[in-house]
Amino acid sequence: MMYSSRRKPVLYFREERSCSACAWCWCLSLCSGCSSAVQAKCLHQCTKMDISRSRSRPCPADSRASAADDPSWGLHKLALIVPFRERFEELLVFVPFMHTFLNKKKIRHKILIVNQVDHYRFNRASLINVGYLESGNDTDYLAMHDVDLLPLNEALDYGFPEEGPFHVASPDLHPLYHYKTYVGGILLLTKKHYHMCNGMSNRFWGWGREDDEFYRRLRKAELQLFRPSGITTGYKTFLHIHDPAWRKRDQKRVAAQKQEQFKVDPEGGLSNLRYLVESRQELTISGAPCTVINTKLECDQNQTPWCLLA
Repeated sequence: MMYSSRRKPVLYFREERSCSACAWCWCLSLCSGCSSAVQAKCLHQCTKMDISRSRSRPCPADSRASAADDPSWGLHKLALIVPFRERFEELLVFVPFMHTFLNKKKIRHKILIVNQVDHYRFNRASLINVGYLESGNDTDYLAMHDVDLLPLNEALDYGFPEEGPFHVASPDLHPLYHYKTYVGGILLLTKKHYHMCNGMSNRFWGWGREDDEFYRRLRKAELQLFRPSGITTGYKTFLHIHDPAWRKRDQKRVAAQKQEQFKVDPEGGLSNLRYLVESRQELTISGAPCTVINTKLECDQNQTPWCLLA
């Protein structure tokens, strides 16, 4: 089989900040459907935004969005799915950066921010499943994309992964994770291939391990995994904008969860996902359009009692 020079098979900023008032009001709007407790936490985080570094310039709503869906760019369209909760400063950078990056590469796309607004622990995999189901018939492939990872090398390929899943943030390029079975950060799949895997497992509440389980799903579905080739920027290929001192990850493992975290979920995924879309918001951030899908996940506490912290 012939492979693109941009992709090799794998064996088994410009930083722009929104004006302070608009950014503050915008991030509060994401919590409009939340409980009073979550809204209070949101308000606290929004008021801690680095207003002092905001520049005096027009608000995002005053900017005119550039094209994201030019039919002359090709037949395929990307659903860029971002699982999200409360990391507003990172999102304010991510959306305009990625919109500009994909436009330069003439990738038709729409950015979907799947915002978890329930009381359960963060569930990245379930939110990606929601993004897949809510992405619409106008897209035919998806990117599972972390909000804190920005591609700096324009040679990175975000095109349609027809031959098989394409791991953009490969272990030899990602600034943090270098083990050979890693498939997190940024992963492209056709919708057909994602459906063949039954999506991702919904059992992973809290941070981590869902990507490792998804790697096993790719193998079970007999899908060939591809990664970038010819990229010479090494660990400087991406900018990781997560601040661990400010954004603590939910890494707690309760007893039952420790026993389950390395197991393969043979049946769960798209087939047993339970959620409610509370609202959709069409937003423009520094001229870049995105859709926020405010989502409440459901948890069967008999199956995964660790969805709530004790």
